Amino acid sequence: MDELSTTMSSKGQVVIPAELRRKLGIEPGTKFAVYPDDEGHVVFAKVPTVSDWEKILANVLNENVPLDEKGHYDSKQSPDFDKWMKEG
Repeated sequence: MDELSTTMSSKGQVVIPAELRRKLGIEPGTKFAVYPDDEGHVVFAKVPTVSDWEKILANVLNENVPLDEKGHYDSKQSPDFDKWMKEG
């Protein structure tokens, strides 16, 4: 995608170009965190929705992993956790 530009209105409003909204799936009502970065740029970061978190968490390991008194686990009892610990 080529560089896009926009102009801030007198009310401080900035329009995100339609091409970028379509590409990123930004819809009316989308919330953003707005902050400056270390170089003085303005950053708009989409605030994740419940749906976004559900997609993110769908791939997170969900296995009960019992630990012994030393904090060790049994790889045979928790094979998915063991694989995750070894392979990431």
